[in-house]
Amino acid sequence: MTMHYRKILLSLTLANLLAMPAFAQDSGPIGPSPYDFNTETWMQPFAGDGHSWGGTSGVVVESKDRIFVLQRGETELPDPLPAEYTSFAGSMGWNVLRGRGRVWQNCIYIIDSEGNLLEVWNQWDHLFAGTDGPGPHRLRMNPYDPEKRLWLVDETGHIIYVFSNDGSQLLMTLGEKNVAGKDEYHFNQPQDVAFLPDGKILIADGLGGNNRIVVRDATGKYLSEFGETGEGPGQFASVHALAMGPEGNLFVLDRDLLRIQNFKQTAAPGSSNYPTYEHEATWANLGMPLDILVSENSAWVTDLNPPKIVQFNLDGTRKYTWNLPVEGPHRWIEMHSLSVDSDGNLYGTDNQAGRPQKLTPRSDADPDLILDKAYVP
Repeated sequence: MTMHYRKILLSLTLANLLAMPAFAQDSGPIGPSPYDFNTETWMQPFAGDGHSWGGTSGVVVESKDRIFVLQRGETELPDPLPAEYTSFAGSMGWNVLRGRGRVWQNCIYIIDSEGNLLEVWNQWDHLFAGTDGPGPHRLRMNPYDPEKRLWLVDETGHIIYVFSNDGSQLLMTLGEKNVAGKDEYHFNQPQDVAFLPDGKILIADGLGGNNRIVVRDATGKYLSEFGETGEGPGQFASVHALAMGPEGNLFVLDRDLLRIQNFKQTAAPGSSNYPTYEHEATWANLGMPLDILVSENSAWVTDLNPPKIVQFNLDGTRKYTWNLPVEGPHRWIEMHSLSVDSDGNLYGTDNQAGRPQKLTPRSDADPDLILDKAYVP
C-alpha cells in the first residue's frame, strides 16, 4: 500500500466516525443482503504448499464457464501456521495489500462458476516480477469484441496489457513500463478501461495526479482526453473506475472525492468529435468507492467505511444499501472489483483480505436488488 493510500484510509476512517449521523441521513434505504455467501462451499485455494491467495484485485465474467481473476501475486504463509488460519491470509489478520508475504506468481487464473480451476496464466507472471507496489489493478473485457481479448491495467507499471482470450499472446501494450508521464504515450497509475461500440477505448488515468480520461482508437492511437485536477464538475482527485450506461453516458468513480460523476454524451456516434462528454450529475456521500457496475436501470457501487454495496437509480437517488460481513467465514475488508454472470451470481474480489468470493441471489430477494449484467446497447 502506498503512503498516499494509507493517508486516505486513515483520514476517511476518522471522517467517517465523525460524520456517521450525516451518512445515515444520506444513505437511503439500508437492509439485509439480497445474497447468500458461498465461501465455504465454493472455491478452494489452489496455491502450492506454504502459499495462499494474494490481494485479489480484479474479476471479469466472460461466461459461467469462464471467469477471469486477477491477484497481486500469492502470499507466502508463516510456518507454522497459526491456529486461526482457514484458507486465506485475512483470516490471520493480515492485510496483503501492503505486500506482506507477497510472491509474484499465479497472477492471472480462470475458474468456472462452481469454483473449479481451469487455467493459470503463469506464463505472464514475469510482467509483474519485482514490482515494488500494488501492481496489477483491474481486468476488463470489451463486450463488442468478438475475440474476447482480456485487458489488464497495471497501475504500478503505468501500463496496460491486452491478451488473447486463450492467453497465448500479448497482443497490445499501452504506455511504457515503469515510466510515468502525462502525454499521448504515457500514463501515471492508470486504473481502468471502458469501451465504446465503435471500438474506441476510454482509459482512467488515474491515481498519480494526471486525473484525466484518455480516448484512444481500437489500435491504441491517442485521440483526445478530458478532465483535470480539482473538486468541481468534470474535475477529479482520482479516476478509479469507469462504466458505460444508457444513451452513451459515462460514469466516473472518484475514489478520493468519494463520489461518482455522470457525464452525458454530447456527440453523435460517427461524428468527427465523438466521443465528447458534458457533466450531468454528481452522486456524493460515499465512504470510499472502488468499483461500479451500471445496468439499464441501476448502478451498483462497491464502497467502504463500512464495506458495502450501494445501489443507485440512474437519476442518482439511492435505492438500497447492504453491508458486507466484516467477521466470520464470509468476512470482507473490501470488495475491490465485481462482476456478475447470467444467473445473477456476484463475484467479488478482496484486495486486502486476499481472496475471491461468490454471492448467490437469495430465493426470497427482491429481484430489483440483484445486480444485473452491465449495460450494452
